[in-house]
Amino acid sequence: MSKAFDRTISIVFLAVGTAFAYGSLSISSSAYGSHVGPNIFPLGLGILLMLISLRLFYETLKYPAASKGEDRGAKLDYKRFLVILASTIGYIMLLEEIGYVISTFIFLMIGFQTMERGKWLYSAIISAGFSIGVYYVYVELLKGTLPGLPSWLGL
Repeated sequence: MSKAFDRTISIVFLAVGTAFAYGSLSISSSAYGSHVGPNIFPLGLGILLMLISLRLFYETLKYPAASKGEDRGAKLDYKRFLVILASTIGYIMLLEEIGYVISTFIFLMIGFQTMERGKWLYSAIISAGFSIGVYYVYVELLKGTLPGLPSWLGL
């Protein structure tokens, strides 16, 4: 990637993460029927985004010095970007309809296959493990709420 782009985007993500963390402080700390309040998830995401952006900024300091205009020849992959963007929008729209586990599994499968074709079994195992694992930890252990499986499945 481009050193200038990576450095700029790390600063932008640091600002977004800070805004998430700050904004989460104004959300109530508890919800009816849940031991995990609605402020925990955005606070955690904000802190995680800040840490990752700081790591990216640190990594840009170790990039080798590039000659003038060297990064200009990099071709952007719009097709993959649009597939990921469309799948993200679909994920958001289907989350309540088909539940967290199924929608997250589909979203991750599309993302993995967009980034690297093939390895269907490997992608399916990771997608299922992540979807079910996060659902179990958040709903069963932390007593939070996520959209469950759809009622039309009969489970």
